[in-house]
Amino acid sequence: MGVEALDDEPLTLRPLGSCGVAGGGRLCYLFVHATMQDLDFAEIIELICKEDARYDKKAYFFVRQGLDQTVNSLKKNDPTRAQRSQHVSGRELLEGLRAHALDQFGPLAKTVLESWGVRRCTDFGDIVFNLIEYNIFSKTDNDRREDFADIYDFDEAFVKPFQPAGKRRAGPSTETVSSV
Repeated sequence: MGVEALDDEPLTLRPLGSCGVAGGGRLCYLFVHATMQDLDFAEIIELICKEDARYDKKAYFFVRQGLDQTVNSLKKNDPTRAQRSQHVSGRELLEGLRAHALDQFGPLAKTVLESWGVRRCTDFGDIVFNLIEYNIFSKTDNDRREDFADIYDFDEAFVKPFQPAGKRRAGPSTETVSSV
């Protein structure tokens, strides 16, 4: 099933149901045009946050946007993927969320995510599975929360890319310049 956009309307994720596709660790979803669905999404996020207050509402919107960016990136890198299944693995989604966070927030990515309660990859997995529970995302029988465990360390993923390559010395230089 392909993704088709009409005009420039934004796309929203809606459940596809049981995907029946073999292969582990893949989420199933379908894009539909955003109209009333955005209000529905916001209302559902309100309900999720009342039941599970660990994560800010913004984290759910971020994951939804990150999934969209991940799918677009994967299709861009592999055009035949658009003709195949619209699934992404937990690892693919985490890498896409990392890229999305770095793109959106730069060196503040880790700080922003932490302010939303997202401190490790498993937090993204919990958000995804909350969205699955409310039929916003779908999953295959092989999808598990463990697919989101320890894929990367947040310092390595969000802080290290902005640190200088070499060690910086503390204090003034002790080298002297000699005159000729």
